[in-house]
Parts: sequence; structure tokens; C-alpha cells
Amino acid sequence: MKILYVGDDWVGSNARSLANGFRQAGHDVVVVDSTSVSLPTRLSPPWIYAKATHRRAPWSVEAVHSRIDAIAAEFRPDMVFGFKAVFLDQRRLLGVPAKFHVHYSPDDTSNPYNTSPGYLELENEWDLVVTTKRHNIPELLDRGARAVKFVLSAYDPAWHHLSARRDSRQYVVGFIGACRPDRRDRLISLARKYGGKMLVRGPGWRRVPELQVTHAHVAGPVYGEHFASEVASVTANLVLLNSDNRDTHTCRSFEVPASGGLFVGERTSEHAELLEEGAECLLFSNEDELNEIVEWCVKSPGQAEKVAESGFRRIVEGRHRYVDRAREIVDEIG
Repeated sequence: MKILYVGDDWVGSNARSLANGFRQAGHDVVVVDSTSVSLPTRLSPPWIYAKATHRRAPWSVEAVHSRIDAIAAEFRPDMVFGFKAVFLDQRRLLGVPAKFHVHYSPDDTSNPYNTSPGYLELENEWDLVVTTKRHNIPELLDRGARAVKFVLSAYDPAWHHLSARRDSRQYVVGFIGACRPDRRDRLISLARKYGGKMLVRGPGWRRVPELQVTHAHVAGPVYGEHFASEVASVTANLVLLNSDNRDTHTCRSFEVPASGGLFVGERTSEHAELLEEGAECLLFSNEDELNEIVEWCVKSPGQAEKVAESGFRRIVEGRHRYVDRAREIVDEIG
């Protein structure tokens, strides 16, 4: 199948990983990068325009569509695939000649942050809407979606694999991910207890003054292969969910164990299905349980390593790569 794939193509992005998954599944894939529209460079004219108007810069949108149209005319795709392409012109995307038009949302499709008025207006014209949230299935169907496919998130073996550390320091506990209100207090509390033995990496954390005074190692985001080497430097790798998206699992649910890290995550039905609690992962429902888990890791590093090894095998021996998700999507429309 010839797939014209529209998504954010920066190194380490989930969109790039899924595009490569389609290629690994045997399809001919051409990617059009939409990063200039979805994530304009900070302080650039498109970024300023978006902040001021709450809309994407029309010249950036036009540039992406011009490239889509030019490639489509020559490539003649069988499928147009949009990875969270909600900020592009939906009519133009759906108008690109192809047998199938498929839209993929990695986040909660009922969270206004993950949609746009333009997308919602024409959502029912996509042949298939793919979601990683089970609770979105009835919501999408109620909104008029023609067909809905649920897939789990995934990991990319190109980035998420056993990796050597790039520093001799070993942290007791760590988290890699964006700063969010529903995560701040939990991480500040742990940082006050573990100080320099805690790692926190991701957008926004360096602007949290309460963390800075704890002596925890706080740094910016980490992508690609660097993610796996950071996971290797942490004993208890936290898998925290996004309450705004009503997450019951997330990409980290696969990326952490696939990188060899000990999965310490929030207790949900999907996490319990993915990994066996106590043998392949450690789950918590409250702060007391989390504190007990981290203390257990301090006292029993050898046992913690065995749980991490079991979790690693469970994930990498399962069908949880992006190529597996690509096959699921193609099978759905096939």
C-alpha cells in the first residue's frame, strides 16, 4: 500500500515511529512533516501568531498543504494518514485523492486540547479514526465517526532498547515526562526525600522552584536513544498518567520496560493487563504505596532488577512495537 503520511517528523516523535512502523510492515510511505504547524518554534512568527489568535499561522498551514498536494499528485497514495493532524485544513486533507483517509489520535479525543473546531466539523468524513483510549470509542461513535479502531500505544526499538549509561551516577527514582499540575506535588515530595538520588527530566520542570532547592537532578526533555540511557540510570522509573486525557496507559507504559527500566506506575486495568504486578512491574494507587515501593527498591536493588528484567521480556516478546500497531490499522481497513 502507498501511504501519504502527515505528522510531526522530529527525532524521537511517536509520529515518526509509527510512520517507520508502516514502512517496516511492508508499505511504501512518504512523510510530510507537520511540525511547523503543530509545534511552531518558540518566539517565531507562527508561534507568536498562534499565541495571539489561538489559531495556526495560515502561511504555515498553506506551506504544509502545498507540499502534501505536490507529493500526492506524483505519489498517488492509496491512503492518506493524519497523525493528530487537527490543525491542518481538514477539507484539503480529505480532498487528497486516495481510497482511504485515516486519522490517528494518540491522546484523548474528547479533550479540547487535542482537537480543533475544523477537525470536529469534518471528523465524520474520515474513513477511520484510530484512538489509544478505550473510553473514546463510544464518544467518537456518538459524534458520528464512520468507524473507530482502538490500539494500544507502543514502543520503537530504534529508541527504546537496552542501553549503556552515559553517567556513572545511579538514581533511586526518576521521571521523564512533561511537567503537569497533577504530577508536581508527587515529584516535589519525592525530591524532598531523595534529593540528589532523584532524576526529573522533561519540559517545564526547571521552572518549578520547589524542585530546585531539593538538589534533585532536574533537566530538560530527552528524546531518541538518549531516553534509554537515562532510563538505565534510574532504579525506579515512574510511569505517570495524564489526568486531562483520562489515561489508563501511556507511551511510557511501553517505552520504560522496553528500555530495561523498572516500571513503577499508577494502578489501572490496562497496566494490570500489560504486566504482572509484583513480578513484571510495581503499581501504586496512593502516595503511601509509592513511598513503600521506592523504599523497597532502595533496600532490595537486586530484586528490583529482576522485576525490571521480567517486565522487559514481557513487553519485547509481545506485539507492542509500532510496526505491530501499523499492521493492526491496515488490517482494520483491509
